Amino acid sequence: MRALVLKSSSSAESANRVAFRQDYPIPVPPAGESLVRVRMAGICGTDLEMVQGYMDFSGVLGHEFVGEVVQTANRALAGRRVVGEINAACGRCEWCQAEMGRHCPNRTVLGILGRDGAFAEYLCLPDANLIPVSDKLPDEAAVFAEPLAAGFEILEQTRIAPADRIAILGDGRLGAIIALALKARGLKPVIGGHHDEKLQRLHEMGIAGQDESTLEPGFDIVVDCTGSAQGLSRALELVRPRGRLVLKTTVAGSAGINLAPVVINEIEIIGSRCGRMLPALRALETGLVDPQPLVCAVFPLTEAEVALGRASDRSVFKVLLKAF
Repeated sequence: MRALVLKSSSSAESANRVAFRQDYPIPVPPAGESLVRVRMAGICGTDLEMVQGYMDFSGVLGHEFVGEVVQTANRALAGRRVVGEINAACGRCEWCQAEMGRHCPNRTVLGILGRDGAFAEYLCLPDANLIPVSDKLPDEAAVFAEPLAAGFEILEQTRIAPADRIAILGDGRLGAIIALALKARGLKPVIGGHHDEKLQRLHEMGIAGQDESTLEPGFDIVVDCTGSAQGLSRALELVRPRGRLVLKTTVAGSAGINLAPVVINEIEIIGSRCGRMLPALRALETGLVDPQPLVCAVFPLTEAEVALGRASDRSVFKVLLKAF
């Protein structure tokens, strides 16, 4: 099959780590898993960081997708269009027994950890991870289910009052989708960014935004979506004493940081990663959230390397891959 493959950083130079292949083996689903033909996949900041060495992954990239089940022992899934939870847990450990499979120490993660991903014609996931999609929802919207779920996860981790002042640092694809998730729940976040064109597009979507350098301290909640190792430092400057800081950024690099303000100002720091798919799908299917205006380009899978380059341009929001 055709696939965009990433080589381990220990076996290739950074410039030669990504290669498009026509002969990558089609995965064979083990018991309890299904084979999914990918219809559309989304490129996110984590994919770009992985090219730079984050997670030192080797295999097919990509974890945001919508596809069609083409091989399964589960009759309820056969032929269905689906999205998928990306964490494949073991189901046996104490974390799985506590219904925290996303933190299973034995898990694989689609296109991120030990499991080939969605920038290919086919992928495999456990049946329990696959969620059917309404026929009314187009692929271009369904493909946002995974990042939108990550946005709604913030609301499951911490209570946010309607009057809370919320700043989202970073006007990229993740910051935008989180803003849409919070807006859907009646909240009024402001995005701090550096790209006038993107801030204008967000304004047209009903999201407030301004130049990040003009943000003043005093926010009740600050969400770091900068994709920068320095984002935490800036977030600490903006959050009020006893405020909350939500970390969404995943980067390959690291940066020294003075944590004294966390203690002095009694800041609560919340790490936030994946979320539940069902609330995201409901929001998409009912039209409560429409992320399609964020799509800047759609490339065929055969141009995956070009698409990856386009996605790395900070002036664009979402780049999608169409597998067929």
